[in-house]
Amino acid sequence: MTRSTLSLYDTTLRDGQQTQGVQFTAAEKVEIAQMLDALGVDYIEGGWPGANPTDSDFFAAAPQTRATMTAFGMTRRAGRSAGNDDVLAAVLDARTPAVCLVGKTHDYHVREALGVSLDENLDSIAASVAHVVAQGREAIFDAEHFFDGYAANPGYALDCLCAARDAGARWIVLCDTNGGTLPDRIGAVTAAVIAAGIPGDRLGIHCHDDTGNAVAGSLAAVAAGARQVQGTLNGLGERCGNASLTTLIPTLLLKEPYASTLRTGVGHGALADLTRISRRLDEILNRVPDRAAPYVGASAFAHKAGLHASAILKAPQTYEHVDPATVGNERVIPMSNQAGQSNLRARLAGAGIAVAPGDPALARILAVVKEREDQGYAYDSAQASFELLARAELDQLPRFFEVERYRVTVERRMNARGHRISVSEAVVVVRIGDQRVMSVSDSGGSGEDAGPVNALWRALAKDLGPWQASIDGMALTDFRVRIIGTGTDAVTRVTIDSADDRGAAWSTVGVSPNIVDASFEALVDAIRWKLIRDGAA
Repeated sequence: MTRSTLSLYDTTLRDGQQTQGVQFTAAEKVEIAQMLDALGVDYIEGGWPGANPTDSDFFAAAPQTRATMTAFGMTRRAGRSAGNDDVLAAVLDARTPAVCLVGKTHDYHVREALGVSLDENLDSIAASVAHVVAQGREAIFDAEHFFDGYAANPGYALDCLCAARDAGARWIVLCDTNGGTLPDRIGAVTAAVIAAGIPGDRLGIHCHDDTGNAVAGSLAAVAAGARQVQGTLNGLGERCGNASLTTLIPTLLLKEPYASTLRTGVGHGALADLTRISRRLDEILNRVPDRAAPYVGASAFAHKAGLHASAILKAPQTYEHVDPATVGNERVIPMSNQAGQSNLRARLAGAGIAVAPGDPALARILAVVKEREDQGYAYDSAQASFELLARAELDQLPRFFEVERYRVTVERRMNARGHRISVSEAVVVVRIGDQRVMSVSDSGGSGEDAGPVNALWRALAKDLGPWQASIDGMALTDFRVRIIGTGTDAVTRVTIDSADDRGAAWSTVGVSPNIVDASFEALVDAIRWKLIRDGAA
């Protein structure tokens, strides 16, 4: 069977940067561009040169990539020629091989937003695309609000596409800018556009996720014949985000009919790096990864029910649609007071701990799990703490260090500028073999207090002797607190998410009437699990 080529266009660095709360530095954009290039996307849209200093700095320092680096801009402004528009000139000055220009295709927006005639807008599209082509660049035209425009005035919306096509645009991209068009409609309109004379191998799709259908809409356009897909890593984007390439790419490579009919620049070797790339992006943004994200989420291959875990042990495909390893993820068998021995053995096996069926240790571990969950622990979301519990019961828990004592203080005082600030400091004393080590946290170098838990983490991770190299690549990524019970019987459950520079992520839990003590328990577990995983014993 002959396979056609599907072009993958990433706009994380431009459209993704429009996510509320997201702002990349130029250095971060360089790193993300390198990750995208290693993944195998075909186009990397770096931003809008001249629109802000960060984007201009990025293009000045943009790395050499196999992917086609692309600058984004808009068609010429009213009353100016394409050659005399300084905004368009700034885009071209980035000297990228490709330029993507956005233009209006909805007659309502032409009249109300641009305030020009429909014919003048057509002239603007044609002149701007022709100018880009004349500069020796590959021209891409983003047809803004196309699906709404096609619904209101299909003839004019198509005229806009034809203007770009006839002026030499390599790609014409149908944009569901408001994200309100459903997949069936996207597929039907895409087919109609192809039938009207815009070839599928020059047609792209750009969906937003305002109805939760951006990935489905993109797939519908591909099924109808579009051969470029635009999206972002982790679905970043304005409002509800863009189509997630982190979901689209494995779907296109692993699912039929796409796997056997389409060819992309992403190979299966690169696909195995997808989870690490997804989590690295969240780390750069200081965001908590979406546990329920398809393919790459921490819960994407989690099997809590005993029936499911039992079946997984016999045949993984019973409850897994793909092998987790193909996308760089891993199977998780959560432990909870609902667990049976099938869950337990599967979870232990995943941690490299072999226990024979019927071993009395299994019943002991289950009893401890259920007892501790009655006390407030939750092991279904803290797999690392469960593994340490099981190793302790099996007498397989290395004694890397012992905490002899710790102290944390919080002081509210005036700084040199006369501002009232809160400062936390911690002291942790540990015994490593025959050596006692005392570590004191500093201010973290920022002059701003991050709280007592952060102070304890800095002190605990400051000097662990022979284990320090492993801890230096570790970071805390999230901290969650829940009060269990009421009144004087209430306890605090703290769950801490951690990650390292190798792409691993894990969660630990602590419970105590004292929130600081619960946090410290989870911190110690996080470090011990990391040392075991690194083979430090």
